[in-house]
Amino acid sequence: MLYHHRHLSRLQTIDRLIRIKGTGPPAQLARRLNISESCLYKDISFLKQLGAPINYCKKRCSYYYLTDGGFNFS
Repeated sequence: MLYHHRHLSRLQTIDRLIRIKGTGPPAQLARRLNISESCLYKDISFLKQLGAPINYCKKRCSYYYLTDGGFNFS
């Protein structure tokens, strides 16, 4: 159960950082979350499969949502 709580908490942190366009590049975000880049890519893919409209801006070096409002966890 603890693992699931940590995973949900990490997904919520990723969501919050995406909302403010403050993720930085993937390597930096992974370090910030204390996970591997491959784990980060899996989390981003998981959120996308759930319908999160996530994209990455190479110019800003940050993930962002294609639509305002982001993703709802409820």
